[in-house]
Formats: sequence, C-alpha cells, structure tokens
Amino acid sequence: MTVVLPNPGRRPRGGPSRRAGSGEATAIHRRLPGYAPTPLVAAPTLAAAIGVGELWVKDESSRLGLPAFKILGASWAAFRSLCALVALDPGRTTVDALGAALAVDGGWQLVTATDGNHGRAVAHMAALLGIGARILVPRGTAAARIESIAGEGATVEVVDGSYDDAVEAAAALASDRAVVISDTSWPGYREVPAWVVDGYRTIFAEADEQLAAQGAVAPDVVVVQMGVGSLAVAAVRYRWSGEPSDPTIVVVEPTSAACGLRSAEAGHPVVVPGPHRSIMAGLNCGSVSEQAWPELSAGVDVFVGIADADAEQAMRDLASIGIVSGETGGSGLAGVRALVAEGSYLLPADASVLVINTEGATDPLSYSRISPTPF
Repeated sequence: MTVVLPNPGRRPRGGPSRRAGSGEATAIHRRLPGYAPTPLVAAPTLAAAIGVGELWVKDESSRLGLPAFKILGASWAAFRSLCALVALDPGRTTVDALGAALAVDGGWQLVTATDGNHGRAVAHMAALLGIGARILVPRGTAAARIESIAGEGATVEVVDGSYDDAVEAAAALASDRAVVISDTSWPGYREVPAWVVDGYRTIFAEADEQLAAQGAVAPDVVVVQMGVGSLAVAAVRYRWSGEPSDPTIVVVEPTSAACGLRSAEAGHPVVVPGPHRSIMAGLNCGSVSEQAWPELSAGVDVFVGIADADAEQAMRDLASIGIVSGETGGSGLAGVRALVAEGSYLLPADASVLVINTEGATDPLSYSRISPTPF
C-alpha cells in the first residue's frame, strides 16, 4: 500500500538560510583513490511515462569503488573522528598521513551497525587506513551483503534482532581504540552522525555542477530515501535557502518501516516496531535519528511510504535506461510514481525532478529475480 503524507509540521518558507556549509568533506572525497563524480542521467522517456516534465537520476551505483553512496558519509566521519583522536588537523591531513599516524600507536578499529552498504563503506575506509573494522548486521541480512563486508577485511557479526538492535549493540562496543561510526544518533552521540550528513552533501554539490554544465535549471522536486534520515537531512540542508522558489523535498521509505512518516503524523519521533522485512534493506529502520528529526520535521515537504512491489518496478524502470539499481536504490523513483499516481499531492506536470539511485545490485540474486536486465 502507498501512503502520501504532506508534512503537517513543515516550517513556512522565507526564514533564514540554512544552505551554507563547508566543502571540507568534498575536498577529502576528491583525494580518495578512485574519486570521480557519479553520473547525472537525464531520463526523458521515464519522465514522460511517469508524467513529469524532466527526470534526472544521480546514479550512485558505483562510488569510490563501492556499489553505493554510503562511502561519502562513512569516509568523512571516520576521517574527522580519527584525526581528532590523534590530534591532526583534518584540513591539512591526507588519508595516507592519518594512516601513518594510526600505525604508530596501533590497535585502532572502526565499529558500526548496518543493513549492508554503510557497514561495507566503514570497512572500506578502515582498510584504506590500515586498521581493523568490526561490523554488526541484523538477523536476515542477505549473504551477499555480509560477504561483501567481509571482503573488505572486516569482522562481521550477526545480531539476533533488528537493525535498531544492531545499532544498540555497536554503541556498546565503543572504547579508546574502538571508534563507532554510525549514521544515526542517540543521547550523547551526535557529532559523528553530523559528519556523515556533511559527507552526503557531496552528492548535491556534484549535481549542481552537472546541471549547470548541461544548461539545465535547478530541480523543482528532490526525492531521497529516508532510512534513519541522514541523506534526507543532507538534502534539506543543501537545498533549503528559505526562499519560496526552493525545491520540494520528498522522502521515501517502506510502509512497513516508515519511521519518518509515522513520526510526522504524530508530531514527534515514534518507533515503528519490527521485524522490518521489506526488500528495501537499507530502509528497514524503525527509528529516525533523534538528531535528524528536528530538521526533517521542519524541512521535508512530503513523506511517501511505498510497497516492495513499487521498488521492484522502479528497478525495472531504471534498468530500461541502463541504470543498475538495488531495491533501496530504486525506491526514490518509486516515490515519484506514487506521488503522481496517488494524486492528493499535486506534483506539477512540468516539474523537473531529481532522484538519487543510492545503490547498485548489492544482492545479485535478488536483482536477477526482479530485473530481466543483466548487470
């Protein structure tokens, strides 16, 4: 079942600008091995089929050697955290220099909880720095995702519970040498998730440059996946200047794990109890990040809950234009279809829409079942 909820807590436009932010994270990304801007793909055939004026897909199916966008947040948050612990200036330090400093006094380890992509990104960053990684995953995580994390050299542990249980277990592992890199926050743990958000803003900085290079106007609508809310906060911060002309921000999540939508309905953060069994594994989150919620509540225009079948159709839609998308990755496009089909929220027929394909085929068996197009 699809649910479309115009945000009852949306702050009126015309307030002070929130768009300002440093480019430090993007500068570090550009120095990582294999950096290149991910493609921004025009999709006129899909735009016509769905019923919008223009459709742009920022394709994060291959980012810094990984099949998802998560490395942008994980790399910057880990870099900032470790620089602080060994007294290095992040603005004057390279990844190699940080790795050398960590090697002097060994035993360092990065720790996190994940449904797949964030954990692999943290493990990848640990490998670049020459330190260990301990990654906790919830029960039911696809074998391919566990194997890909282990392939980065990490120790992977399966928690007998949900993603939220894995987050709690990871938090308990923090120590002087075990640094937790989480994209969700809890009381007393706020700085690292804020750095994760800063890292994600590279996506939107690149998209701006790519749109300008093609002579295209800024999008009227920006659609992002919800999860715990970090990517959505990045969209709100980067896109919201307080002007009436700012784009509409839409977030998408499974109806079975719609922590953002249900929190918006209630007017405060609520927990959506598990088990969360959507195929959109990266969005199976029962709790919104407590740090993210005030900005989401004020800055998101529309919350959309979608069914697994909607995500599957979006994967096939994207495959038809040559984009490989996992179940979570396709959910943004599914949200656009839901908005147009549901009709209670008026999306202009000539709207220019930007969606983020947040991942490639992170579970190849599932992808082969859903999409007839090989990758």
